[in-house]
Amino acid sequence: MLKMLLKCFVFRYHKLGTGFNPNTLDKQKERQKGLPKQVFESDEAPDGNSYHDEQVIWACSIFDLKNSLPDALLPNLLDRTPNEEIDHHNEDQRKSNRHKELFALHPAPDEEEPIERLSIPEVPKEHFGQRLLVKSQLKIDISPAPENPHYCLTPELLQVKLYPDSRVRPTREILEFPARDVYVPNTTYRNLLYVYPQSLNFANRQGSARNITVKVQFMYGEDPSNAMPVIFGKSSCPEFSKEAYTAVVYHNRSPDFHEEIKIKLPAALTDHHHLLFTFYHVSCQQKQNTPLETPVGYTWIPMLQNGRLKTGQFCLPVSLEKPPQAYSVLSPEVPLPGMKWVDNHKGVFNVEVVAVSSLHTQDPYLDKFFALVHALDEHMFPVRIGDMRIMENNLENELKSSISALNSSQLEPVVRFLHLLLDKLILLVVRPPVIAGQIVNLGQASFEAMASIINRLHKNLDGNQDQHGRNSLLASYIYYVFRLPNTYPNSPSPGGSVHYATMARSAVRPASLNLNRSRSLSNSNPDISGTPTSPDDEVRSIIGSKATDRSCNRMSSHTETSSFLQTLTGRLPTKKLFHEELALQWVVCSGSVREAALQQAWFFFELMVKSMVHHLYFADKLDASRKNRFPERFMDDVTALVSTIAGDIVSRFQKDTEMVERLNTSLAFFLNDLLSIMDRGFVFVLIKTCYKQVSSKLYSLTNPSNLASLRLDFLRIICSHEHYVTLNLPCSLLTPPASPSPSVSSSSGFSTNVQDQKIANMFELSVPFRQQHYLAGLVLTELAVILDPDLNINSVINMVHNLLSSHDSDPRYADPQVKARVAMLYLPLIGVIMETVPQLYDFTGRPSCVAADDYEGESGSMISQTVAMAIAGTSVPQLTRPSSFLLTSSSGRQHSTFSTESSRSLLICLLWVLKNADESVLQKWFTDLSVLQLNRLLDLLYLCVSCFEYKGKKVFERMNSLTFKKSKDMRAKLEEAILGSIGARQEMVRRSRGIRGFTSLTESNFIAFFSPNRSRAEIEHEALIDGNLATEANLIILDTLEIVVQTVSVTESKESILGGVLKVLLHSMACNQSALYLQHCFATQRALVSKFPELLFEEETEQCADLCLRLLRHCSSSISTIRSHASASLYLLMRQNFEIGNNFARVKMQVTMSLSSLVGTSQNFNEEFLRRSLKTILTYAEEDLELRETTFPDQVQDLVFNLHMILSDTVKMKEHQEDPEMLIDLMYRIAKGYQNSPDLRLTWLQNMAGKHSERSNHAESAQCLVHSAALVAEYLSMLEDRKYLPVGCVTFQNISSNVLEESAVSDDVVSPDEEGICSGKYFTEAGLVGLLEQAAASFSMAGMYEAVNEVYKVLIPIHEANRDAKKLSTIHGKLQEAFSKIVHQDGKRMFGTYFRVGFYGTKFGDLDEQEFVYKEPAITKLAEISHRLEGFYGERFGEDVLEVIKDSNPVDKCKLDPNKAYIQITYVEPYFDTYEMKDRITYFDKNYNLRRFMYCTPFTLDGRAHGELHEQFKRKTILTTSHAFPYIKTRINVIHKEEIILTPIEVAIEDMQKKTQELAFATHQDPADPKMLQMVLQGSVGTTVNQGPLEVAQVFLSEIPNDPKLFRHHNKLRLCFKDFTKRYGVLLSSSCQVPLLLLHQAGALTQGLSGRGVLML
Repeated sequence: MLKMLLKCFVFRYHKLGTGFNPNTLDKQKERQKGLPKQVFESDEAPDGNSYHDEQVIWACSIFDLKNSLPDALLPNLLDRTPNEEIDHHNEDQRKSNRHKELFALHPAPDEEEPIERLSIPEVPKEHFGQRLLVKSQLKIDISPAPENPHYCLTPELLQVKLYPDSRVRPTREILEFPARDVYVPNTTYRNLLYVYPQSLNFANRQGSARNITVKVQFMYGEDPSNAMPVIFGKSSCPEFSKEAYTAVVYHNRSPDFHEEIKIKLPAALTDHHHLLFTFYHVSCQQKQNTPLETPVGYTWIPMLQNGRLKTGQFCLPVSLEKPPQAYSVLSPEVPLPGMKWVDNHKGVFNVEVVAVSSLHTQDPYLDKFFALVHALDEHMFPVRIGDMRIMENNLENELKSSISALNSSQLEPVVRFLHLLLDKLILLVVRPPVIAGQIVNLGQASFEAMASIINRLHKNLDGNQDQHGRNSLLASYIYYVFRLPNTYPNSPSPGGSVHYATMARSAVRPASLNLNRSRSLSNSNPDISGTPTSPDDEVRSIIGSKATDRSCNRMSSHTETSSFLQTLTGRLPTKKLFHEELALQWVVCSGSVREAALQQAWFFFELMVKSMVHHLYFADKLDASRKNRFPERFMDDVTALVSTIAGDIVSRFQKDTEMVERLNTSLAFFLNDLLSIMDRGFVFVLIKTCYKQVSSKLYSLTNPSNLASLRLDFLRIICSHEHYVTLNLPCSLLTPPASPSPSVSSSSGFSTNVQDQKIANMFELSVPFRQQHYLAGLVLTELAVILDPDLNINSVINMVHNLLSSHDSDPRYADPQVKARVAMLYLPLIGVIMETVPQLYDFTGRPSCVAADDYEGESGSMISQTVAMAIAGTSVPQLTRPSSFLLTSSSGRQHSTFSTESSRSLLICLLWVLKNADESVLQKWFTDLSVLQLNRLLDLLYLCVSCFEYKGKKVFERMNSLTFKKSKDMRAKLEEAILGSIGARQEMVRRSRGIRGFTSLTESNFIAFFSPNRSRAEIEHEALIDGNLATEANLIILDTLEIVVQTVSVTESKESILGGVLKVLLHSMACNQSALYLQHCFATQRALVSKFPELLFEEETEQCADLCLRLLRHCSSSISTIRSHASASLYLLMRQNFEIGNNFARVKMQVTMSLSSLVGTSQNFNEEFLRRSLKTILTYAEEDLELRETTFPDQVQDLVFNLHMILSDTVKMKEHQEDPEMLIDLMYRIAKGYQNSPDLRLTWLQNMAGKHSERSNHAESAQCLVHSAALVAEYLSMLEDRKYLPVGCVTFQNISSNVLEESAVSDDVVSPDEEGICSGKYFTEAGLVGLLEQAAASFSMAGMYEAVNEVYKVLIPIHEANRDAKKLSTIHGKLQEAFSKIVHQDGKRMFGTYFRVGFYGTKFGDLDEQEFVYKEPAITKLAEISHRLEGFYGERFGEDVLEVIKDSNPVDKCKLDPNKAYIQITYVEPYFDTYEMKDRITYFDKNYNLRRFMYCTPFTLDGRAHGELHEQFKRKTILTTSHAFPYIKTRINVIHKEEIILTPIEVAIEDMQKKTQELAFATHQDPADPKMLQMVLQGSVGTTVNQGPLEVAQVFLSEIPNDPKLFRHHNKLRLCFKDFTKRYGVLLSSSCQVPLLLLHQAGALTQGLSGRGVLML
């Protein structure tokens, strides 16, 4: 009852504070239920068969395009609707079915256990140890015991729960005797005694005593009838009996015993309670008139000695006779007169007595303290403790000494009786005893004792602490046990009514009871008889009524019995209030006591708070004003206490780091609690006091990171209050949550009118803002003034993230209007984040997100310097601060970049504010912002688009496979912390801000982190969440863009920012977006173009091109809804452009260029879907009644048909993706078709350059870039007359003769002055320079360094005219590098190899009977290209269909099989006329600008390829190509073929000339190469050569020919031989090492030639 009332009082909303972090994994999943699946094109696999039947139709003709089916048309698209109606409609559609909780879609920050999280202590319960379930029937079955076994009996044989069926066999609990001390407080009533008889020595006893047994009885008097039925029976026996026997040991006068006798002690013991042992001799054969059992001895143990329970090991003498009267008060060691003893009164009986009791401490220090306190309660004097008799006049000194001596008691009994001990000490504080008529103040002594005990527990039980260093035993005491003591001595004392519902047990389990001290009456009820003949009745009367369930509130009271509640609710007056006395004692203490209290400040703070809560309830002050709840003296003490502790934190944070961290968090939690029960203005003053002390110290430190971290932790805990929003006094319309007894100031804040405030004050951290919204102002100021970004930024951002996440999930703020008021507390966050844009992680992948230099000037800062220097509503003195403290864009702030996670968390917070803030307020603020600031905001939104872009399922699957390695690293760190020597507990508990060993993980996070192989369902769920987050984030951005556009519409002075709006919009279109978002995005885009048509068509021309590209890209989407909206947007864009000037040339040009760009670069481009969109656009044009009579429909049709033709070529390109030559030919053909459209031709030339680069054809790539530069130069020369610029294509002739085809000399060439022509970024001087620099780089990679020089000849005048010394320096450096490579690579350079390839057969289509010259990489052999082409076309047509013609003879097509495809491949060499050789000197000259090639074919007149020397003819075939190599293609058509027939003698002349050249080259080498000489000689004079020089001479020079025509050849051959022999002479006279055999052969050759008169000439 009491607990429920208190819960309603203070803690109704406690779980809604950030300390309970609603963004945990389980709660996150709960909030994510029912999310719709967002459709993304990247996740949708297009149906391969959906357009299968139409594919042939599409490629056929324009006619089929007209007859195809369009996508669904958007309703009312062509209607002329006012812009306002369109905006309202778009807004309604955009805001319907939106996800309300943004943070439910965003994971919580990856941080350790939040500092504001305060765990609820466990309910105190008894220690069970290792529990085993033993089932014993015919066999023993041992298994782990269940947590809550059914039909269970306690060790006292009490039912844990009432049995529903009494016939079931119960399970009995066996009490554990742990081997080491167990530190658990008593929570159940237990009062058991275990007796262990061990041995007996009757060796010296006379008489027959051999078969001995021992009877054990528990007596409350000397009479035999006084035996009590308290001995537990064995199985199948009564539950309790009056006596127990040991087993009979046969024929042994000194037997050993092994029994355990279990006794239930009475709750109240007297001096007459004792254990009686009777020894019997048992006869084996019963004789007549002789009893079976004969007593042979007696002994006993008194239960109390000087008021204490007597336990331990005993060696007792045994009496031969019955003990006399009144023996029970004496010990058997006392020699009683007239009694006979065994063995002369020596100890002969060994026995051990063990007590397990929650009543008897068995510790002398505790016993003395409790006895003295009990004497004070009962006013009993004198008090006997041991041998001492304490009189009343000496009681004060003894009591103080007993309190001081508590520290000497054993730790185990202190823990067992901890609750009672603390209760008694608290009782002494609040109710000073009256001794001898004088009030004795024991508050200081009790406070010291408490501090000492608390520290002792903390040091010795350091394993029982939470993350804040709170001992679990002490936390449980405060949470469940502590209550305000009452004042009447005869009413139930605090300890007497405590009981717990442990392990879900019913109230039949006893609770801790008060200690008895030397009285026969029950301490808890004087009416109970002192003779406990029925102990159970006494126990049950003490226990009281059943306990109620416990809530999970941190400061909730422990359950009280009904009688105690009835007594306390009478609001009995107390002499002192505990919280007041505690505060006073803490303030006045000093020295070691103060140090001890500071070490465990959390305990005293929480104790004080709970006392205050109880006082308010019992004193009936719930309805009182907060200012009147507590007296001023108490508030003064609290103020002094908080101030001094804050001073300790500031002064000791560098020395006692661990203690100061605990002290800081304890103080913060204390102030957090005070906000619920005290006047909030007073508490804010306390917070301000702490904050000001820490802040003043911060500004004087050079390295303030540790203290700043403490201040941040302090603030996080304060702001975790469940009424945080109410405490911040949000603006009007926000009804305060049901806060218990709100203060006047807290309720008055809700009557403030928004319209009365300046909008600027709501968005800035101004003094008015921070005064009204105090805590929110502190949080945002902390974020704005980041003292050490490397250390504190993550914590600050996480704090803001947790706060907003808590608000987002709080059911109290679910209403959109209420949430809008909450969001107003964070409006300055927008400005703060705008200031940090240069520091945010760049999610776009650009070199720099936003230049920091752009943020300087024009008073762009959202936060003034004076505001940044102010903390807590007042100005801070102008102290010296490090530069990193400043809010301006200083270099310190620019160079510190936030991490990915921090930036993402910050941006999600921004989006939450934008999502929930009042749009009218945002619009008014946007109106007041400058253009620079608005552009800054748009930059931020641009970044948000990239940050929350949908990753796609494939990315999640790939991340899943990469997680395993990371998880192994983290697991290794964890094992090191747990098993290593670094102190596992310290690493996990200290939570040190600078030296953490590892990040703690919650159980759920740990499992998720170390589970690399996630299931498919988990990946699907993760993709679902990411998709919804991306959609919602972009919709928020879209909402904000709409507000910005409305602002521009209202002001009409900030139209310059519309380009930024369009930029963000286009960027979002380019990212991976859902179909839902794209529908709304296209609607916004259409509305924007409708409102501001001149924006695209006059100002942002590049963005017009970008928009066309994005729309066309989405027109090819596989999702029909995206295509429908993209087609509608594209059509309206055309119509809008047409309506401006009866022409839409710009859009037409940009769309065509965009399609060209898509075809050339996009891998996922789908022409089938795009054709469907083209048909949709045609349909719109046909149904547009307004423009039917204009030329617009015809222009649309022409554009669509042109696009269709491009797509047809695209189909062919896709068919030839694996044929690089054909692919480039198709791209070349398309580019050729755009000869009169410079923008499009340039686009295709660049596409071709990209394709060449992919295949490492750098020379061809460079040619494409040179052609692009020539094209640009041609049109620049028309636009601008600048002497330093190249004069059109002519300037580039030295680089390539092919560039003249870029000349703009045709009559139908468009003028660059026309709208939409040459409007791209490359048609500028900078664009020309960029193209030439790329060309130079490609030439360099191709090894054509001479061409690099020619390119730079064009570039150098441009840079000289611009006085760009840096560029010139770079160029000359590259030129030096190029010429150096020419020198060093002389003789080692190799360019391309050339082959003639002919195609024959109808299967080749357009290629039939076409001949090309192929340029292949250097050193490509004939077999290689033959294998490549044969493999490719063989796979395409079939290996049995393709044949390769092996020779190079002319092909007679009539002799070919028409059903087959033939390829003829021939190696060709560059061919030069004699006059050309004068200019082609170097290797580069002979391999550049090549247009003619030659190959030779030997033949004879009878058709054979080879014959005798006089029969051998040769055919030289000279091929001329259409363009010179290298060109923008790797194969060029052969346009001319020339054949030269050589007669046999001409063949011989050519052969001898070749041999002579080889010999000359070999002999002129320096130094000579012997191997090369040997090879040349072997080829010339070797005997193995069938047709060597001697044979040639014999055939052609043996006689002079008769034909005058041959006489010239005859003489020429003689001259060749003369030159040949001359070279031999040089060789023979040289010192070259030539084999002797070759020298002999050379001599023989010379002699043979002389003999035939060859050399006589």
